[in-house]
Amino acid sequence: MKWREFLEQFSDSPLFHSSMLQIFSEPKSHLQVQLSRWVDTKKLIQIRRGWYLIAQPFRLYEVSPEAIANKVVAPSYISLESALSFYGLIPEETPNPTSVTTTRAENFHAAGCLFIYQHIKPDYFKGFLKVKYGDHKILIASPEKALWDKMYLHSLNHRFSIAWLEGLRLQNLEEFNLSTWEEYKNLTPLAHINRASKIVSRFIQEVR
Repeated sequence: MKWREFLEQFSDSPLFHSSMLQIFSEPKSHLQVQLSRWVDTKKLIQIRRGWYLIAQPFRLYEVSPEAIANKVVAPSYISLESALSFYGLIPEETPNPTSVTTTRAENFHAAGCLFIYQHIKPDYFKGFLKVKYGDHKILIASPEKALWDKMYLHSLNHRFSIAWLEGLRLQNLEEFNLSTWEEYKNLTPLAHINRASKIVSRFIQEVR
């Protein structure tokens, strides 16, 4: 497998898994050696085990960190700070993508970013949609689910408080759908999460 041959096949798939190289005739061990060489020569960026990104200037288009986050850990969707920032609900920009997943929680560095994944139960893996983001479509929580995920994960290990909620510096809440928010109260039987949800609802109505 030569570099030019590889690019002819993968120019439209700059983010790829090593299993996709089975289209080439070489033994798997040879292909893996070639991948390692291309990582060493900065032609490829290894995102995590098995996943690679064609480096600049060799890739034809950009792949956002959010699109990478969706792809390399599945199932997952963008949520928490990244989604809240995407919708303008918090003032901060979030260069490091935050996701939720039904697999284990983990963080890893790659391609200049810290990829952050928080675990949620499969029953709570909902409330996301597919949106256009740069040259790709990504799975991202709705505004209401992004805030619910943030509240839920915080409340599992910390005491929920108005001070914590105010610390998020929520803004642009005019389009926040409280009816949708109310629906998420049925997701969990945990009483303290439901109490926190009611406080959030009152808080949003007051600050609008």
